[in-house]
Amino acid sequence: MTQTLTNTEYPTVPSAGKVLSLSWPMTTKAIFLHGTVVIDGWLISSLGEASLAAMGLAAAVGGLVSGVIFAFSNAMQIRTAQAFGTKDPMFQKSVLAAGLLIGVTFGLLGLFVILNFGKSIVGLMAPTPDVAVKAWAYLSVFSAVIMAESVGQNLGSHFNGCGRTRIPLYGYCFSVPVNIFMSIVLIHGLWGFPALGVVGAALGSAIAILMQAIYLTYQVYKYDGHLLRVPGWRNGTFFGTLLRHINFSWPIAATFVSANYAARVCMLIFAQMSLAAFAAMTLIMPWIMVAGTIGMQWSQATGIIVAQLLGDKRSEADLDTFLSSAWRAAFIAATLVAFIYLIICLMPGILYPTLGAETRSYLLSFAIVLLVLPFPKQSNAICGNTLRASGDTIYVMHIFVWTQWLFRVPATMIAVLYLDLSPVLVLSLLFWEEIVKFPLFHRRLWRGDWKQSNVAE
Repeated sequence: MTQTLTNTEYPTVPSAGKVLSLSWPMTTKAIFLHGTVVIDGWLISSLGEASLAAMGLAAAVGGLVSGVIFAFSNAMQIRTAQAFGTKDPMFQKSVLAAGLLIGVTFGLLGLFVILNFGKSIVGLMAPTPDVAVKAWAYLSVFSAVIMAESVGQNLGSHFNGCGRTRIPLYGYCFSVPVNIFMSIVLIHGLWGFPALGVVGAALGSAIAILMQAIYLTYQVYKYDGHLLRVPGWRNGTFFGTLLRHINFSWPIAATFVSANYAARVCMLIFAQMSLAAFAAMTLIMPWIMVAGTIGMQWSQATGIIVAQLLGDKRSEADLDTFLSSAWRAAFIAATLVAFIYLIICLMPGILYPTLGAETRSYLLSFAIVLLVLPFPKQSNAICGNTLRASGDTIYVMHIFVWTQWLFRVPATMIAVLYLDLSPVLVLSLLFWEEIVKFPLFHRRLWRGDWKQSNVAE
């Protein structure tokens, strides 16, 4: 069953229920995505803190590359929603082709960077030679699926922008079990397979990502193959279309790249903490992404519908009515995220029984920060995705970039390298970053200029 939206499905103002129908598959898919990292962390935790630290370091370095791919795929999602709202198949084809070309190009560049510089980077940042060796082993396997990521993520964004958010979810429904199964087998060497340790976890993830890309490619040909037969390009030529797509996408992509790089740089700084503290940060960060996905995907679904409504040239009153409804429900999503964080922080001994007492105590202390973090973060995300949907991408980019690189990264560096603060105080910088963003985002949204945007140009 496909989830195809047309403008005729919006005879009235979409409700929060429509956001829910789009967001729950996106949320479930994202939980699957980040959940595999949590599962890998849980599986590798039995090998000791050194192996766990190696996975965290490799993920930080690999994320600097894959983050670019994810960034442009998020931009493609918004642009696709705008094109879908206009009901113009040429517009839709143009966005799909341009987005895929950009994704594959950055995939090739990322593959080159990892293969040529990855080993040196992990060697410089690893706390011990053993961690460096294991981190490079993990990263070298991860590099083999960069191209699969570049295709799969952009095709998933195409379906999300069209409102068919269940299709990317279905890909994860069969790839994630394979990931878990193969990771268990290859980490521990079951049924005659070699015991590969951290490399086994990377290889299990690689197989799953490749399967997902193949599935999504098939779905595009099945449901949107007719776009290939649409003549012409949105901006006259494909080159003109590509330039227009880049002009729209780069601020959004830069925003996500900046966020990803800032997070990875902070992770590298965390590597300078004690082994127990770094292990605790390595374990909690995937959980923050998994649980926080509920709120973030709600805001992305809100942005998709706003983009479709703007593409359909709906009235300001319709936009205000929809956004108010979506915003009220977003508070509930934030409350749910805070509750999940609390449960996670209260269960370190159950989730990670082999960890040392110091590492588990750090995880428990994180609860005070994670109970309050979701609320300003959710509100800021609604603002940011609404403004992006209207094309106000440069302003959003500036807020994210400057708060990350002028506040969070230097504050993390000072807290870890110079003040040697406790892990909970270091983690609290995520909350204070959202507080800095809050007035900047909300003032722009309430000004209301975004409601007059012509996204069809």
